[in-house]
Amino acid sequence: MLKRKADGMWQYDKVKQIQEEITRVFVGKDDVVENIIICLLAGGHVLLEDVPGIGKTTLAKCLTQVIECSFGRIQFTPDTLPGDVVGVSVYNMKTGEFEYRKGPVMNQILLADEINRTSPKTQASLLEAMSENQVTVDGVVYELEQPFMVIATQNPIEYLGTYSLPEAQMDRFMMKLTIGYPDREQEVRMASQFLDGVTADKVQAVCDAACIEEIKKAVAEVTVKANVLEYIEDMIDLTRNEKRFVVGASPRAMLALVRASQAKAFLDERDFVKPDDVKAVAMQVLLHRLILSTDAKIGKEDAAAILKSLIVKARIPM
Repeated sequence: MLKRKADGMWQYDKVKQIQEEITRVFVGKDDVVENIIICLLAGGHVLLEDVPGIGKTTLAKCLTQVIECSFGRIQFTPDTLPGDVVGVSVYNMKTGEFEYRKGPVMNQILLADEINRTSPKTQASLLEAMSENQVTVDGVVYELEQPFMVIATQNPIEYLGTYSLPEAQMDRFMMKLTIGYPDREQEVRMASQFLDGVTADKVQAVCDAACIEEIKKAVAEVTVKANVLEYIEDMIDLTRNEKRFVVGASPRAMLALVRASQAKAFLDERDFVKPDDVKAVAMQVLLHRLILSTDAKIGKEDAAAILKSLIVKARIPM
């Protein structure tokens, strides 16, 4: 295995420290933590879909504290307005001018809690921020401080009073992740830590925003050879030609898969992407973008099983 150059090893070591510090508090879900970090380093956003009490908020807070970034949280409800997200312009009677009052989106890590509980109009207020790293309020464009990452949550078992995320919004998320229940040993350990006072606010900072931006640059420089790009394209094309899907993966999905694969390779201390890196992140990047056809739904087809079969079919480069 080709190791990264010595002058870049500190970046890899720093990522390992971030992982270790988060998993010290967020017990038993190392794969979820790794995928969150992959999205962060790839410049993506994450949708966490799981039942209440699993630790979605804890994970977001742990990540924020470890990388020493600003944190904003929006508890979405049906009456949440776009201005509650992006901010509003308020008239100052003393100066006779309008002043911009920042919304939670102006933080570096934004927890969009129960995003499917708010109206489509309010959901759409995040689209510009997620795709262009900026917001527009009353015709004025405000750049978002980097790194910027949205961690959105939704409950998959409650539908009353919810608004399903449209395809355009789903496509903005690099990954959709499920945390799941901890096993018996992990849950006992979690309870023991809780009694000892080891909570999310006890996480130590091991990095800062400038450090993360440096690491993101290193991730973007990870080599993706032409044959690996062809492999990714084959995988994407298979989803588009699959009749059981209404639509296949978008060009944005392909770019997200490329960048996530680079981040995965970086975490494995390599400066080039292997097909195994692509396969490791393909399900998380692609599944939430694919919609089953009516016939497939009637036949009770499983989208995840279909996608897994397509990933296996993709031609692995020699």
